[in-house]
Amino acid sequence: MILLSLFLTFFQIGAFTFGGGYAMIPLIQSEVLARNWLTEETLINFIAVSESTPGPFAINIATYIGSELGGVLGSACATLGVVLPSFLIILLVARFFEKFKENPIVSGCMSGLKPAVIGLIGSAVLSIGQTVFFPTGVALSVLYELRTYVSLGIAILMTVLAFRKVHPIAIILISALLGILAGIWV
Repeated sequence: MILLSLFLTFFQIGAFTFGGGYAMIPLIQSEVLARNWLTEETLINFIAVSESTPGPFAINIATYIGSELGGVLGSACATLGVVLPSFLIILLVARFFEKFKENPIVSGCMSGLKPAVIGLIGSAVLSIGQTVFFPTGVALSVLYELRTYVSLGIAILMTVLAFRKVHPIAIILISALLGILAGIWV
């Protein structure tokens, strides 16, 4: 039963997410937490690992969640579920896109999807940020925790490095090293 549930859940996620892996984080979060498949902290860790490992985020996160819940077959079902809708949609779009790319309805639809994708990515940033910076909720006591400031400092530093066009691998390695050091001393 879990294998079918993994396939159908990730098929739905794959079918209704536009804009790539980051845009699907809110939907993954909603579906996985609603089914009590993972805790929020475990999901955040899976997101971090999925971002850090080679390959598309969507495939990585589906594979990790599927593996956690159903082993190798769970990985296969979740991964197939998240990939299949895109594969089918691309086949369909490729067949008809040249005919309809100048159509005002198609053009308008594509223009309308861009802000929605930005909103979904922003929602993921806020949701993950809340879990990372305020794991026990927003309270005045959190403002006195050194962990909050260390995490915020690392995030700001990595953002500055990204804007300065530092290679993403270097940013991942630096943030991992800073995280390890913070975990030891904080």
